[in-house]
Amino acid sequence: MDASVVVVGAGPAGLMLAGELRLAGIDVTVLERHPERTGESRGIGLTIGTMEVFDQRALLRRIGEYETSGMGHFGGVPLDMSVLGAFHEAAKTVPQSVTEQALEAWAGELGADIRRGHEFVSYEDDGAGGEGVTVTVRGPGGEHTLRARYLVGCDGGRSAVRKAAGFDFPGTAATTEMLLADLRGVELEPRMTGEHIEGGFVMVAKLAGGIHRIIVGEHGVPPRKRTGPPEFAEVADVWKRLTGIDVSHAEPVWVSAFGNAARQVTEYRRGRVLLAGDSAHVHLPAGGQGMNTSVQDAHNLGWKLAAVLRGDAPEELLDTYHSERHEVGRALLANTRAQSLLILGGEESAPLRDVLAELVRLPGAARHLAAKVSGLDIRYDVGGGTSPLLGRRLPHLPVTVGERRTSSTELLRTGRGVLLDLEDNAVLRRRARPWRGRVDIVTATPDPLPADGPLAGTAAVLLRPDGCVAWAAPGSHRDLGSSLSRWFGPAHGARR
Repeated sequence: MDASVVVVGAGPAGLMLAGELRLAGIDVTVLERHPERTGESRGIGLTIGTMEVFDQRALLRRIGEYETSGMGHFGGVPLDMSVLGAFHEAAKTVPQSVTEQALEAWAGELGADIRRGHEFVSYEDDGAGGEGVTVTVRGPGGEHTLRARYLVGCDGGRSAVRKAAGFDFPGTAATTEMLLADLRGVELEPRMTGEHIEGGFVMVAKLAGGIHRIIVGEHGVPPRKRTGPPEFAEVADVWKRLTGIDVSHAEPVWVSAFGNAARQVTEYRRGRVLLAGDSAHVHLPAGGQGMNTSVQDAHNLGWKLAAVLRGDAPEELLDTYHSERHEVGRALLANTRAQSLLILGGEESAPLRDVLAELVRLPGAARHLAAKVSGLDIRYDVGGGTSPLLGRRLPHLPVTVGERRTSSTELLRTGRGVLLDLEDNAVLRRRARPWRGRVDIVTATPDPLPADGPLAGTAAVLLRPDGCVAWAAPGSHRDLGSSLSRWFGPAHGARR
């Protein structure tokens, strides 16, 4: 094998996956058709869920300075995100180019083989009983092949891997489009959650370096058939027509158009080929959820693929990638389609926006929608139980280990599982000892916990490498050994 895994696409999903695999000691080759990073700003923020993921991998320091905000929106209706009581706030001023640069540096330092100017052409699967796939690549020296155990498509909404592998990609086509331009040399009043005006919808976000992003969409205008990005003059004309403001003198840094198509593959895995990120789902980019969901797809897949490749866990573990992330993608399409109606709808949608604005004043409704757009409403099926922690990412928990102050977040930075014993239970630690090659067994004293918080009364938690609580005491129907076997493979010395 030339690599255990070939990843196609060096965007956020592909680079996050490469870093996760290398953290687990798996060799990976990333193929990217562009010879250099494009530098396009694209997605401009990190949701609270992604901030938690990046903190687990010590990636926040790589991003540099950024601004956070306790405000968000759902379809242009403002949301107070502080109702979540999360440890992090969303980062609002991180362009995708900075995210990609940070992820590439991390993956590269861990030893990922990132090959720019190398385009995926096709692949062949060995079939039943085979050991891998043969990937044909077009590079600077012509075409050549790579042998790998698995192929992962992270190559965006027009994924060549998805098409080559024949994944079904049902959904709805775009009915309208919005135009976007990042501008230098212009001053505009921020309209962070967007604004409905006569004839359309406009939005203004202030980015780092004195750049303003404008987004504009006209009601009732169908999407154009485009072979490339729109001309800046087209964006400036629509902006002036709707707002009366002339921005034609500004310097366009990046210009793009996007629609409200909504599609998702029916399966995230077909044998030795898997999809992550926009390769698996496309939708209206409302609130930057697409890039953030893509990063979290890779975060979920990486440790599972590594466990199978190391021989720690059976191949069936990869099926949980589909069962967990396909449901997340389905919910993502549902909420972005709803937001599409609110953002792109004309006067007929005004009553709906008014009713939603009333509802979000209720703490329960605000918390529900805030969790949905932040990636904090995700709960995987890890086995039944009464603990509210099961299947969710463990909230940031400050703890003392020995005499050292640390946190659950820092304990996950090695990319291994963690059994967090909060009551110094020697029997519990002895039960987990056969898995200590794959799971860190940590006795810790937590800071005083709120009596009404989700961690109240918790004696121990088993964390997967992605921070998801796979078992908790008390409150899990499975015993600890069953949960360890399910997520980390058989105990050392046990038969498969």
